[in-house]
Amino acid sequence: MKVYQVGGAVRDELLGLPVKDRDWVVVGTTPQAMLEQGFKQVGKDFPVFLHAKTKEEYALARTERKTAPGYTGFAFYAAADVTLEQDLSRRDLTINAIARSAEGDLIDPYGGLADLQAKCLRHVSPAFAEDPVRILRLARFYARFSPLGFTIAEETLVLMQQMVEAGEVDALVPERVWAETQRALGEVRPSAFFEALRQCGALARLYPEIDALFGVPQPEQHHPEIDSGVHSLMVLEQAALLSPAPEVRFAALLHDLGKGSTPEEMWPRHHGHEQRSAELVKQLCARGKVPKDYRDLAVISANYHTHCHRAFELKPSTLLDTLQKLDAFRRKQRFEQFLLTCIADCRGRTGFEQQAYPQADYFRQAAKAALSVDAGALAKAGFRGQGLAEELRRRRITAIKTQLAAKVAD
Repeated sequence: MKVYQVGGAVRDELLGLPVKDRDWVVVGTTPQAMLEQGFKQVGKDFPVFLHAKTKEEYALARTERKTAPGYTGFAFYAAADVTLEQDLSRRDLTINAIARSAEGDLIDPYGGLADLQAKCLRHVSPAFAEDPVRILRLARFYARFSPLGFTIAEETLVLMQQMVEAGEVDALVPERVWAETQRALGEVRPSAFFEALRQCGALARLYPEIDALFGVPQPEQHHPEIDSGVHSLMVLEQAALLSPAPEVRFAALLHDLGKGSTPEEMWPRHHGHEQRSAELVKQLCARGKVPKDYRDLAVISANYHTHCHRAFELKPSTLLDTLQKLDAFRRKQRFEQFLLTCIADCRGRTGFEQQAYPQADYFRQAAKAALSVDAGALAKAGFRGQGLAEELRRRRITAIKTQLAAKVAD
């Protein structure tokens, strides 16, 4: 029985990155022997055990064989005669197929060290093509490591394209796609995830609403980058700089979906794209089983981001109406997330990356002024029902007008 540290922990140590989780492979033993040593079995498809003290995962060395289409069609074989090299051969990328022995020696049968030095994401073997989830995983690793200079090997990209053409990606269930997307949104450069999916053709299959943005022009005076898809990824990059919240990043990415459905004869203008964007967000989220909090922020960001951009042009009554539609008085955290999305949209343009965005503070001051009106005091003063609602609205508009006039005077 021999134990080897494998996977991400070895990779990250070699890259000088913090190690979060350590995984182990055990060679030359049986499930019964592991149980007798106090390990707890947790694996369903193949033997995986938790260490009694560290709770780290120990998996028996195994091989796998494709038995059906999709990512669930595999038969696993785990026994004492499976070698470490056989186990490593089934892994996705060479940089994830490096092991470290108890003595500290590295076992690298598939060139992972060389690819780490070359900063290359490369598949271990043709078996990569048997599991479409690996396309998502590679795209996620690209989102994590592209800021360090990593690129995708040409032969791996070709293999991914062949997988998409063969329909392997179509077998992915929405829950699994969302799980990988959500993790990718939390990476250092989440836009790279969608870049990788687009390069291999998977974006059109998984997120056609996003893919439709590429090649759609916008007015150059406002968008020097011109392309709507490029702009959306730039907005996502700005959102990643502004906030670690994946909900904000998701909303930033989807805020302009409606531009992908603008009739060509209207290009490069996109009148009414806000409402079309909101409907496409709902469509994407329903199909992809996206959580409600992600969907709701993305919908209001799509609907009202241009209201925020034009904040200084809005009448106090329109400002109040917009704040109410944003539910800004009750959902203060989400209101702040909406403002971050708007800032990201402003800065996600070529040459505007450092642009100031006073509209956000203008919206905050309007909300503060509206909230300064005490509805309870109005009720005590005798206002009831529709009369109370009308008086509250009138006084809130007055408060907003007074507050913003004072701000302009300053």
